[in-house]
Amino acid sequence: MTDIVDKPTRSRMMAGIRGKNTKPELALRRALHACGFRFRLHSGKVHGRPDIILPKHRAVILVHGCFWHRHEGCRYTSTPSTRPEFWRAKFEANVARDEAVHRKLLEDGWRVATIWECSLRKPDQVRTTTEILSNWLQSHKLEIEIGETDARRS
Repeated sequence: MTDIVDKPTRSRMMAGIRGKNTKPELALRRALHACGFRFRLHSGKVHGRPDIILPKHRAVILVHGCFWHRHEGCRYTSTPSTRPEFWRAKFEANVARDEAVHRKLLEDGWRVATIWECSLRKPDQVRTTTEILSNWLQSHKLEIEIGETDARRS
């Protein structure tokens, strides 16, 4: 199937997809900062260049987009109908890279939080996610994963 837009338009659209400083990431950073947390961003000194690094808590936060990182069971995890083999390979590579980075961060002694984009879509979800994250940072647990269903609970 051919593309419904011309090449320059598709190029502009794809260029707009960000790898860092995304809306969900910015919302979480604002909320964490308001709670008094101080952090580093995308440091090359930490494997995988995590989105948010909290050295004081020896923790990193990975903010994953549901589409690109394949949030299992999420309504925002769709697969384009065109070029299915391309997309399958792309998504499998993303998931494999995520797992390798996660494993390496744990091996290096970091605590790892994975926050899914769907848990940061509405202001009340951002508040709930930040609250859960704050409690996790005060605990000694190594890992946490927060998705939409976690962010809906009060």
